[in-house]
Amino acid sequence: MAQTTPPAKPRRTSPPRTIARVVLGAFLLFAGVAHLSFAREDFQAQVPTWVPLDADLVVLASGVVEVLLGVALIAAWRWRVAVGFTVAAFFVAVFPGNVSQYVTGTDAFGLDTDLKRLIRLPFQVLLVALALWSTGAWRDRRELLQPFRRGRML
Repeated sequence: MAQTTPPAKPRRTSPPRTIARVVLGAFLLFAGVAHLSFAREDFQAQVPTWVPLDADLVVLASGVVEVLLGVALIAAWRWRVAVGFTVAAFFVAVFPGNVSQYVTGTDAFGLDTDLKRLIRLPFQVLLVALALWSTGAWRDRRELLQPFRRGRML
């Protein structure tokens, strides 16, 4: 019988990382609430026309996801590595909407020129990096695989 070792205690993150994680969580909470309420129409403008779902449904669903991710960033510190990768993946998943807004020239959120819409695109890369850095996800990525290593069970 294989001997199992207890899971490693999650490494702590520095105060700047923790502050960044909480601020990013608050940003996602705010954005999620905006999706569900006062900025719903602006967010609908970002849903690419090739998405085979109703734009309002996409906005509502992504708003709920953003609220949940925001809460997870703030409160689920024990699972911060998985949350960090999930938030980064979410930012990658919504990037086509930003590209679509640029390509189609759709005005929303004060992005009323092609230059403004183009300048916005690289900021998505920064959000991905912030999600990975603030949670320590990239640094501690091996934690995610520990339960699956040889001799370990879930």
